[in-house]
Amino acid sequence: MKIHLFGDISEVEQGLDILASKFNFSIAQDGFPIEVRKVLNSEIKVLKAESKGKIIYSENIHFFRALGLFLEASQEEEEFEIVEEPQFDRNGLFFDVSQGNAVMNLDSIKEILTRMSIMGLNWFMLYMEDSYEVGSEPFFGYMRGKYSYEDLKAVDDYAFALGIEVIPCIQTLAHMQEVMKWPRFNSVREDEATLLVGEPKTYELIENLLTDISAPFRSKRIHIGLDEAWRLGLGEYLPRNGLKTKFEIMTEHINHVIKITEKLGLIPMMFSDMYFRTPELAGYGNNYDVNVQIPEEIVQAIPKGMQMNFWEYNREDEPFYEAIIDKHRSLGVHTVVSGGTYNCHGFGTNYGIAFRASNALLNACKKKEVKEVFLTHWGDDGTESNIFSTILGWQLSAEHGYARELDEEKLKRRFKFCTGGNFDDFQSIKYLDEVPGVSKDNTNMSNPSKYLMYQNLLAGLFDKNIEGLQLNNHYEETAARMRESVGRNGEFDFVFILSEKVCSVLSVKAELGIQITAAYKQQDREGLERLSQDVLPRLKAQVEDLRVYHREIWYKTNKPLGWEILDLRYGALLANIDTSMARIHDYLNGDISRIEELEEERLIYPFSADLPMITSYSRIPSASRLFQ
Repeated sequence: MKIHLFGDISEVEQGLDILASKFNFSIAQDGFPIEVRKVLNSEIKVLKAESKGKIIYSENIHFFRALGLFLEASQEEEEFEIVEEPQFDRNGLFFDVSQGNAVMNLDSIKEILTRMSIMGLNWFMLYMEDSYEVGSEPFFGYMRGKYSYEDLKAVDDYAFALGIEVIPCIQTLAHMQEVMKWPRFNSVREDEATLLVGEPKTYELIENLLTDISAPFRSKRIHIGLDEAWRLGLGEYLPRNGLKTKFEIMTEHINHVIKITEKLGLIPMMFSDMYFRTPELAGYGNNYDVNVQIPEEIVQAIPKGMQMNFWEYNREDEPFYEAIIDKHRSLGVHTVVSGGTYNCHGFGTNYGIAFRASNALLNACKKKEVKEVFLTHWGDDGTESNIFSTILGWQLSAEHGYARELDEEKLKRRFKFCTGGNFDDFQSIKYLDEVPGVSKDNTNMSNPSKYLMYQNLLAGLFDKNIEGLQLNNHYEETAARMRESVGRNGEFDFVFILSEKVCSVLSVKAELGIQITAAYKQQDREGLERLSQDVLPRLKAQVEDLRVYHREIWYKTNKPLGWEILDLRYGALLANIDTSMARIHDYLNGDISRIEELEEERLIYPFSADLPMITSYSRIPSASRLFQ
């Protein structure tokens, strides 16, 4: 479509150039005329009459969303009027590029920012524990695919052109395992994950971190972490300072850090959970407790310049969110709220709980007039899933951001326009983990796609849990559903190709350990021979096909460093298949009298009524603690 924009478009011209090729429009003097007006505190208004269009907006991000609305509606209607009321000042996405071991490359980041802009999302956060360059510390982020100053400056420039603010998110207390492992940092080490509070060298390091990470960005806001310091004060701090409460130590540390942010002219925010975990509070041990009464001494101890980020990812009750938002406001500080999309525990995305929790959280935020929200994407343990499997969650957040009540039909239409994706196809990705034996919408976040992929065929720790569930059939059906999705999801077809290959492997492997054990126990030699000579070689070929395609998509999406972890996991899986064939062969040939692994009684892995959620690969292939 050719369009002619008139009015003051100087602030959005560069963004228009970025979006034009992606969304099939061009700017031309002989194009359809659209008047553009920027006004203060306005709703978004998009109009098209027979001979002229109009876009009225307040923020640059609203212009880009409005342009998308105009282009989308023009595909179906000759005349229309669309009015939207922005619900949030800032609504955005947060991506872990550290603890999941996948550092998105610049092309992927630009793709995300482009989609965000047309959706109307204006906040982008990169969570970087050690994935950024610190000039004075060559071991910081060593061999981890870290971003350079030039990388991050390019991200900020690209985002700025599209009306998006980039906020760096780092850690300044815990979650520092990848840094603390190097001897260079022994002097600032409390334990394997935590910086040593009170040590002057700690604050020299933090100042260096904050100086270098803030330099590429226009924004003066910065997220400094400070969450989940589980053993705060119980490591090197204890012999130096004696036993103190977490509250005392947090207060000491934050007062040091806030002086650094003030010196650098930065506006810090932190995850708020540590203030809700202190022994002084009734909710000690929980993330957040609606019954907690926050003592005045805690309220007074929080530096007034510190903003709080309340995070919760899997609750679906609005009253809970409303109550905790009120608790944060009683602290007298600015509060930001973050939800989550569960793509961090396996090969898929858990859209069941993601939709339930996001709807509840964002509805509560609108009721409580919270003005800044974002959606987190964590990697956690290797990042088997591809980040673009989560794009439906981005659209959900965007549509909440421009309507008092979500319109699901509009969500589906907008998703198709903004991404080329099919709503139902992306929803179906949840069936990689929402399998028989799991609650509807997988509210307990079971992740069988991960542990059934990697578990030992002859010593399957999870075989007892899945007995009788016919998961091979489930994965065969899901593989067919993924195949059907290819060809109708535009640039994101690769998400479904990868998912189909995962499901095809699991349609053979999910119950294979059970089948091998049953044939062995029943002395079914013909069955064992078929499994070893037909099924296992076929599975090995499928795993190799999956590994090669997964590697291709990893390099398309992420920096190369990080893939070595999945190389090791696939390598162990392929070796285990080979060993299983050899053990069965030796047994059938009479070289061994029994397969000892299959003699072991299978036990139910203790967790819950649902299938387990196993968050660490190290707990899957072997019962030994040495498997890391």
